[in-house]
Amino acid sequence: MIQDIGTGVFRNEYEKPEPCDEDIVFAFDGRTVFFREDQEGISVPTVRDLPDDKRNTKSLQFLFRLGGRACFLWKEDSLLEITGYSYGNLRRLRSAHPQDLCFAGETAFQLYGWYRDNRFCGRCGKPMHPDEKERAMRCDACGHIVYPKIMPAVIVGVLHEGKILTTRYAGREFRGRALIAGFCEIGETAEDTVRREVMEEVGLRVKNLRYVATQPWGFESDLLIGYFCEVDGNPTVRVDHNELSIAEWMDRESLLKENLQTISLTATMMDLFRRGKI
Repeated sequence: MIQDIGTGVFRNEYEKPEPCDEDIVFAFDGRTVFFREDQEGISVPTVRDLPDDKRNTKSLQFLFRLGGRACFLWKEDSLLEITGYSYGNLRRLRSAHPQDLCFAGETAFQLYGWYRDNRFCGRCGKPMHPDEKERAMRCDACGHIVYPKIMPAVIVGVLHEGKILTTRYAGREFRGRALIAGFCEIGETAEDTVRREVMEEVGLRVKNLRYVATQPWGFESDLLIGYFCEVDGNPTVRVDHNELSIAEWMDRESLLKENLQTISLTATMMDLFRRGKI
């Protein structure tokens, strides 16, 4: 999956280092990312590519380390301009090589959104600033502290008589195959979320929940939690078309024909099913 880039490669301890020439710079504008694409794939700028007066912590916010190199966020209000680079669709990161750039980019995007949305205190309205010792935004006026937003959500592979229930979302940019998914609500366990989301989206009761894995998904600030489960009772699907365009049962042979990029937990779970690993 997207986070499987090797032990020790990604280090998220908070620091305040001075930028070095080889350090990585991520810049975003809404849901676009600043990158260059050539025959070797997608790349992002380094500190060396920046104007001399921008190679400092006034223009760059430390994010984390990737393979020993610090990664910074461009925090100027003006868009970054470097010859050969341009802003393009954030989803292009999903096909970046090496894969560590994809994971770093989506995690950087998650922090970009958090810094952007917490410039002012939600309690008193005064300006916020990055804390000196931890990854947090602090308000000096009232002492309010805000930490990065992480939203838990479930991915559910519903099984019945050798088939898995696949879906396609309604009204979303992503058009590929998916599984039942949804956010955990206040006061709800992940297992209760599985039962509720399956009932709401396709009208099925489920049993025998089995945990699969978790995945950080910075594109949406999610922490995904995967489960397989089985239909409990009537297998007739009743689709909520406000959420899904279709929901259909697929067997292993049918899924073998699908091109699954297993960087996501959803695709990984479908791949486990079609290879008979569950």
